[in-house]
Amino acid sequence: MVNKLSLGLVTIVMLGSTQIRADERQFNSPDGNLVVTLSDNGGTPTYSVALGGTTMLMPSQLGITTDDGDLGIGIRLRDVETRTVTDDYTLATIKQSNIHYEATEALCHFYRGEAPAFDLQLRISNRDVAFRYRLLPTRNRRVAVVSAEATSFTMPEGTTTFLCPQAKPMGGFARTSPSYETSYSYDQPTGSNGWGEGYTFPCLFRTPGGWVLLSETGTDGNYVACRLMNNGAAAYRIGFPQQGEMNGVGTTTAAVSLPATTPWRTITVGTTLAPIVETTVPWDLVQPKYAAGRDYTYGKGTWSWIIGMDSSCNFDEQRRYIDFAAAMGYRSVLIDALWDVQIGRERIAELARYGREKGVGLFLWYNSNGSWNDAPQSPLGKMDRSSARRAEMRWMQETGILGIKVDFFGGDKQPMMQLYEDILTDANEFGIQVIFHGCTLPRGWERMFPNYVASEAVLASENMHFGQGACDGEARAAATHTFIRNTVGSMDFGGSTLNKRYNADNLTGTVRRTSDVYALATAVLFQSSVQHFALAPNNLTDAPAWAIDFMRAVPTTWDEVRYLDGYPGRYAILARRCGNRWYIAGINAQDETVVAKLELPMLGKSAVVNVYADDAKLNGSLREQKLRSGRINVSIPKNGGVVIVGE
Repeated sequence: MVNKLSLGLVTIVMLGSTQIRADERQFNSPDGNLVVTLSDNGGTPTYSVALGGTTMLMPSQLGITTDDGDLGIGIRLRDVETRTVTDDYTLATIKQSNIHYEATEALCHFYRGEAPAFDLQLRISNRDVAFRYRLLPTRNRRVAVVSAEATSFTMPEGTTTFLCPQAKPMGGFARTSPSYETSYSYDQPTGSNGWGEGYTFPCLFRTPGGWVLLSETGTDGNYVACRLMNNGAAAYRIGFPQQGEMNGVGTTTAAVSLPATTPWRTITVGTTLAPIVETTVPWDLVQPKYAAGRDYTYGKGTWSWIIGMDSSCNFDEQRRYIDFAAAMGYRSVLIDALWDVQIGRERIAELARYGREKGVGLFLWYNSNGSWNDAPQSPLGKMDRSSARRAEMRWMQETGILGIKVDFFGGDKQPMMQLYEDILTDANEFGIQVIFHGCTLPRGWERMFPNYVASEAVLASENMHFGQGACDGEARAAATHTFIRNTVGSMDFGGSTLNKRYNADNLTGTVRRTSDVYALATAVLFQSSVQHFALAPNNLTDAPAWAIDFMRAVPTTWDEVRYLDGYPGRYAILARRCGNRWYIAGINAQDETVVAKLELPMLGKSAVVNVYADDAKLNGSLREQKLRSGRINVSIPKNGGVVIVGE
């Protein structure tokens, strides 16, 4: 209509809203199919979400508590400004490279008496609902402390859950928890609270009408990272960090300068899992915080620690892995913990020079350190203080180090969020890419921080070295992360091994239950722009040539993703595109073989494709096959996989 404003690539068009009754407003997505109903409910504001006329979220409470009081009671909705927001952006490090975002935005002004209480900024795209609170200054108040949110999510009757429990603080290995490394529950009824501490984001629900994914984005050093708490029966609410995190240091509250905005609460809905898999909402709602320090590149790498553990962190073995990476055409080698004492800085510099000659760069591991864990692995004392961190990064820049992997954070309090941001900001100044492990979930960070690569924030591949149980459940975990953890942020899993056992001799240690084709499939299913695969130099001679050739060629950056089929914890089939080439990948964790008829219109009706497939005994093979009317039948045995590659 009128009042059309251009804000860079963001376009805003002023619109109106629908008022159902005096205390209730209704807002629609651009296609009109997704509807949010907002009510001040006699002073206790609520919202609800419907998709195609089906309720996805029941009336759920809104509100926020600060040192100025409970701003969720005695609050009235007074004015609403509604408009359409569009944004076009490119981002090489997520599931889709070119994004067109369009949403209805409502800025809702809530009052306490005659004084403004807060603004609710609401966005509704065709598959996502998102909102955040905006706290305003007054004549006498320019700062505030946020202690809680009333924000809740009430599920319809009959909903089941797919949730990852939050660990208690200062537990686990070397008292490093919570680190988002616990196992999911599947299809459980609502009403429980994990291990008593709620759940880590993202959180997936199957409602009678479809699927709902809850998460948050835009979190930085200005706030805390949150979790999801059960509030009784089918009601869930936002929870702040646990007091015991960071060894009890710091509060669980967020201190903000006014005006201030909270992170976005995101709700992705669909009648199938397609909107969950394909959503870009974590990045749609944020903006870059600084320009890239250099032209960052991405790609594949190798990693000795997952197979050889701490003893592999020596000069000769890392030189051998550099040779292996060069033979594979890979970009980098990740040198893990203890390199400072088992190799030393001078010899690391020598390895960096040797790698440059081979076209291979180095990532180096660091302990986040500080007073919040007992982890003895070094380097210590380099990442938690600005002066030491910047001196270390200057040395890395002079040495030609590509990036760092920083581990063992264990907490979501505001000081820890500030540490994440400080590490990223300093690293960018020196042109260094950053991976986080033993850490929180990334929340839009790929777009916010141009040198951010990925986070672990998942029960990752190392556990398959440590215990046979993780190997036995590998396929189930992969069929889970595809639909939950990896949908909202890059995931540094460190998998896709072709060893039969998790040991350097490939003869002893835990036994891999999955097939070689499965390993290829997860290289496609798991999204991260830098992938350090769990391959080993011996795979050049003891793995099938077709598998090695595939792992040489598989991309780590993608232009598009499409959901094809699957169910969390059972099986997963996705399609990813890089340039003109499509990779269709599937895995199966069920006892029964998955038989699927795949419609692949993106490949053309008679395309000739390469098919990597398993037989019933998990023996893999490569064949060429011609599609018939754009269709192909696939069969995936338990712990097996399928990959189809074509243009």
